[in-house]
Amino acid sequence: MTFARAELPRLLIALLLAAAPLCALANAVEVKGVRFDRSLEAQGQRYRLIGHGLFRYMIWDAYAGAYYQAEGYPRPAPQSPVPRRLELAYFHAIEAADFAEVTRDSLRDQLGEAAFRELRPALETFNRHYRDVTPGDRYALSWTGETLSLALNGETLYARAEPALAEALFGIWLGEAPLGEAFRDALLGR
Repeated sequence: MTFARAELPRLLIALLLAAAPLCALANAVEVKGVRFDRSLEAQGQRYRLIGHGLFRYMIWDAYAGAYYQAEGYPRPAPQSPVPRRLELAYFHAIEAADFAEVTRDSLRDQLGEAAFRELRPALETFNRHYRDVTPGDRYALSWTGETLSLALNGETLYARAEPALAEALFGIWLGEAPLGEAFRDALLGR
Protein backbone atom coordinates (compact mmCIF):
# COMPACT_ATOMS: atom_id res chain seq x y z
CA MET A 1 0.00 0.00 0.00
CA THR A 2 2.89 2.40 0.62
CA PHE A 3 3.98 1.91 -2.99
CA ALA A 4 0.51 2.96 -4.23
CA ARG A 5 0.50 6.04 -1.98
CA ALA A 6 3.92 7.08 -3.22
CA GLU A 7 2.77 6.73 -6.83
CA LEU A 8 -0.53 8.58 -6.31
CA PRO A 9 0.91 12.13 -6.72
CA ARG A 10 2.67 11.11 -9.95
CA LEU A 11 -0.50 9.47 -11.24
CA LEU A 12 -2.56 12.58 -10.45
CA ILE A 13 -0.03 14.82 -12.21
CA ALA A 14 -0.05 12.53 -15.25
CA LEU A 15 -3.86 12.61 -15.36
CA LEU A 16 -3.92 16.41 -15.09
CA LEU A 17 -1.37 16.75 -17.88
CA ALA A 18 -3.35 14.38 -20.07
CA ALA A 19 -6.57 16.32 -19.41
CA ALA A 20 -5.04 19.74 -20.14
CA PRO A 21 -5.45 19.48 -23.94
CA LEU A 22 -9.08 18.45 -23.47
CA CYS A 23 -9.72 21.52 -21.30
CA ALA A 24 -8.10 23.73 -23.94
CA LEU A 25 -10.34 22.21 -26.63
CA ALA A 26 -13.40 22.93 -24.51
CA ASN A 27 -12.51 26.62 -24.82
CA ALA A 28 -11.85 26.41 -28.55
CA VAL A 29 -13.02 24.80 -31.77
CA GLU A 30 -10.81 23.39 -34.48
CA VAL A 31 -11.24 23.52 -38.24
CA LYS A 32 -8.76 21.42 -40.19
CA GLY A 33 -6.01 21.99 -37.62
CA VAL A 34 -6.79 25.70 -37.08
CA ARG A 35 -7.86 26.64 -33.57
CA PHE A 36 -10.45 29.34 -32.87
CA ASP A 37 -11.23 30.41 -29.32
CA ARG A 38 -14.87 30.25 -28.24
CA SER A 39 -14.52 33.74 -26.84
CA LEU A 40 -11.88 36.42 -27.15
CA GLU A 41 -11.11 40.00 -26.28
CA ALA A 42 -9.94 42.42 -28.94
CA GLN A 43 -9.93 46.20 -29.22
CA GLY A 44 -11.47 46.48 -25.76
CA GLN A 45 -14.44 44.32 -26.72
CA ARG A 46 -15.35 40.82 -25.56
CA TYR A 47 -16.54 38.58 -28.41
CA ARG A 48 -18.38 35.25 -28.47
CA LEU A 49 -18.00 32.67 -31.24
CA ILE A 50 -21.14 32.34 -33.36
CA GLY A 51 -19.91 29.79 -35.90
CA HIS A 52 -16.92 28.36 -37.74
CA GLY A 53 -16.25 26.51 -40.97
CA LEU A 54 -14.08 25.62 -43.92
CA PHE A 55 -14.16 27.53 -47.21
CA ARG A 56 -13.47 25.34 -50.22
CA TYR A 57 -12.58 26.77 -53.60
CA MET A 58 -13.26 24.23 -56.32
CA ILE A 59 -11.42 21.16 -54.92
CA TRP A 60 -9.08 22.99 -52.51
CA ASP A 61 -9.51 23.84 -48.87
CA ALA A 62 -8.79 27.59 -49.10
CA TYR A 63 -9.19 28.78 -45.52
CA ALA A 64 -10.81 28.16 -42.15
CA GLY A 65 -12.96 30.86 -40.64
CA ALA A 66 -14.73 31.91 -37.47
CA TYR A 67 -17.36 34.59 -36.92
CA TYR A 68 -17.68 36.39 -33.57
CA GLN A 69 -20.09 38.94 -32.16
CA ALA A 70 -19.91 41.12 -29.09
CA GLU A 71 -21.22 39.36 -26.01
CA GLY A 72 -24.84 40.16 -25.30
CA TYR A 73 -26.03 39.78 -28.89
CA PRO A 74 -27.43 36.25 -29.12
CA ARG A 75 -28.48 36.28 -32.78
CA PRO A 76 -26.11 36.58 -35.70
CA ALA A 77 -26.15 40.15 -37.05
CA PRO A 78 -23.33 40.24 -39.58
CA GLN A 79 -24.52 43.34 -41.41
CA SER A 80 -25.56 45.62 -38.56
CA PRO A 81 -24.08 48.06 -36.04
CA VAL A 82 -23.31 45.12 -33.70
CA PRO A 83 -19.58 44.80 -32.92
CA ARG A 84 -18.33 41.75 -34.79
CA ARG A 85 -15.21 40.01 -36.03
CA LEU A 86 -14.41 37.58 -38.82
CA GLU A 87 -11.17 35.60 -38.71
CA LEU A 88 -9.83 33.75 -41.75
CA ALA A 89 -6.80 31.42 -41.52
CA TYR A 90 -5.24 30.59 -44.88
CA PHE A 91 -3.96 27.24 -46.15
CA HIS A 92 -2.30 28.66 -49.30
CA ALA A 93 -0.20 31.68 -50.26
CA ILE A 94 -2.23 34.56 -51.71
CA GLU A 95 -0.90 37.86 -53.01
CA ALA A 96 -2.21 41.20 -51.75
CA ALA A 97 -3.26 42.21 -55.27
CA ASP A 98 -5.48 39.11 -55.49
CA PHE A 99 -7.23 40.01 -52.22
CA ALA A 100 -7.87 43.54 -53.51
CA GLU A 101 -9.22 42.28 -56.84
CA VAL A 102 -11.58 39.72 -55.30
CA THR A 103 -12.81 42.25 -52.73
CA ARG A 104 -13.46 44.86 -55.42
CA ASP A 105 -15.22 42.39 -57.76
CA SER A 106 -17.29 40.84 -54.97
CA LEU A 107 -18.54 44.21 -53.76
CA ARG A 108 -19.33 45.41 -57.28
CA ASP A 109 -21.40 42.23 -57.84
CA GLN A 110 -23.19 42.48 -54.49
CA LEU A 111 -23.89 46.20 -54.40
CA GLY A 112 -24.63 47.12 -57.98
CA GLU A 113 -22.82 49.88 -59.85
CA ALA A 114 -24.33 52.97 -58.15
CA ALA A 115 -23.76 51.80 -54.56
CA PHE A 116 -20.34 50.47 -55.50
CA ARG A 117 -19.32 53.88 -56.91
CA GLU A 118 -20.20 55.51 -53.56
CA LEU A 119 -18.02 53.05 -51.62
CA ARG A 120 -15.19 52.88 -54.12
CA PRO A 121 -12.91 55.59 -52.61
CA ALA A 122 -13.10 54.00 -49.14
CA LEU A 123 -12.69 50.54 -50.64
CA GLU A 124 -9.58 51.52 -52.62
CA THR A 125 -8.01 52.92 -49.44
CA PHE A 126 -8.90 49.70 -47.61
CA ASN A 127 -7.54 47.50 -50.43
CA ARG A 128 -4.13 49.21 -50.30
CA HIS A 129 -3.63 47.74 -46.83
CA TYR A 130 -3.75 44.09 -47.83
CA ARG A 131 -0.51 42.12 -47.54
CA ASP A 132 0.56 38.84 -49.10
CA VAL A 133 -0.26 35.79 -46.97
CA THR A 134 1.48 32.47 -46.57
CA PRO A 135 -0.04 29.26 -45.20
CA GLY A 136 -0.91 29.71 -41.53
CA ASP A 137 -1.46 33.48 -41.73
CA ARG A 138 -4.68 34.88 -40.30
CA TYR A 139 -6.64 37.97 -41.28
CA ALA A 140 -9.17 39.49 -38.86
CA LEU A 141 -11.85 41.88 -40.11
CA SER A 142 -13.51 43.74 -37.23
CA TRP A 143 -16.21 46.31 -36.65
CA THR A 144 -16.15 47.76 -33.10
CA GLY A 145 -19.37 49.72 -33.53
CA GLU A 146 -17.28 52.74 -34.50
CA THR A 147 -14.21 51.49 -36.35
CA LEU A 148 -13.60 49.05 -39.18
CA SER A 149 -10.23 47.35 -38.91
CA LEU A 150 -8.17 44.79 -40.75
CA ALA A 151 -5.36 42.93 -38.97
CA LEU A 152 -2.90 40.34 -40.21
CA ASN A 153 -1.53 37.97 -37.55
CA GLY A 154 -2.49 40.47 -34.85
CA GLU A 155 -0.95 43.53 -36.54
CA THR A 156 -3.50 46.22 -37.41
CA LEU A 157 -3.10 47.27 -41.03
CA TYR A 158 -6.19 49.46 -41.38
CA ALA A 159 -8.53 51.21 -38.93
CA ARG A 160 -11.11 53.81 -39.94
CA ALA A 161 -14.68 54.86 -39.14
CA GLU A 162 -16.35 53.35 -42.22
CA PRO A 163 -19.73 51.81 -41.26
CA ALA A 164 -21.01 51.41 -44.84
CA LEU A 165 -17.78 49.73 -45.92
CA ALA A 166 -17.90 47.45 -42.87
CA GLU A 167 -21.41 46.31 -43.73
CA ALA A 168 -20.42 45.66 -47.34
CA LEU A 169 -17.21 43.79 -46.48
CA PHE A 170 -18.91 41.48 -43.98
CA GLY A 171 -21.52 40.83 -46.67
CA ILE A 172 -18.87 39.19 -48.87
CA TRP A 173 -18.90 36.16 -46.54
CA LEU A 174 -22.07 36.62 -44.50
CA GLY A 175 -24.59 38.45 -46.69
CA GLU A 176 -27.46 37.33 -48.87
CA ALA A 177 -25.18 36.44 -51.81
CA PRO A 178 -21.92 35.36 -50.16
CA LEU A 179 -18.85 33.80 -51.77
CA GLY A 180 -20.06 30.45 -50.41
CA GLU A 181 -23.48 29.71 -48.92
CA ALA A 182 -22.36 26.64 -46.97
CA PHE A 183 -19.45 28.62 -45.48
CA ARG A 184 -21.78 31.51 -44.58
CA ASP A 185 -24.22 29.16 -42.92
CA ALA A 186 -21.45 27.49 -40.91
CA LEU A 187 -20.12 30.89 -39.76
CA LEU A 188 -23.61 31.93 -38.71
CA GLY A 189 -24.11 28.69 -36.78
CA ARG A 190 -26.97 27.50 -38.99
